[in-house]
Amino acid sequence: MRTGFPDFRLGNVLATSFTGTLSERHGDAVERIPAPHRLVDWLAVNGLAVDSCTTAQLELARELRESIHAAATAAAIQDALPASAVQVINDCSAQGRAAAVLTPEGKRRWRLSSASCVEDALSVIAADAISIIAGERDGKLALCASPTCQAAFFDTSQSRTRKWCDMNTCGNRQKKARFNANQRKNPRSAE
Repeated sequence: MRTGFPDFRLGNVLATSFTGTLSERHGDAVERIPAPHRLVDWLAVNGLAVDSCTTAQLELARELRESIHAAATAAAIQDALPASAVQVINDCSAQGRAAAVLTPEGKRRWRLSSASCVEDALSVIAADAISIIAGERDGKLALCASPTCQAAFFDTSQSRTRKWCDMNTCGNRQKKARFNANQRKNPRSAE
């Protein structure tokens, strides 16, 4: 992994993890794929290794990311899906050459075409987004409770009441802020 760039925030759901490559959307936004080689890195970490990426492919990836974010956010708040976002997701899903394969361990893995390209990987991400937005998987879309984040995430907790896209970042940050506010209100409670 190349140094000098923000760490990737990896999740269990490919599509929402991909939208996390732009975090803190309502604060000081952090772009985690600022250059084509970072998209190649992110895809490799997520089992979708590609040979290379052009600037145009990076722009397509970002367009897909923002479309997934817009559609997932709309689905989470039970609003109409934006037509332009649906079109981008569908176009990306249809243009790749990827196949689902079964591993000997009984898991699904994606196999990209022999000349693996970014469009193949994006089609897998788009297909994953379609499955969660369409409600085909066990879980529900929700929005992070952090006012600076508000990322869409896929909640697979038993109660479906998770508040944070990532407990290690947004959740801890909010708990620390609440603790500090309580300390300022009640300075003697720390003694």
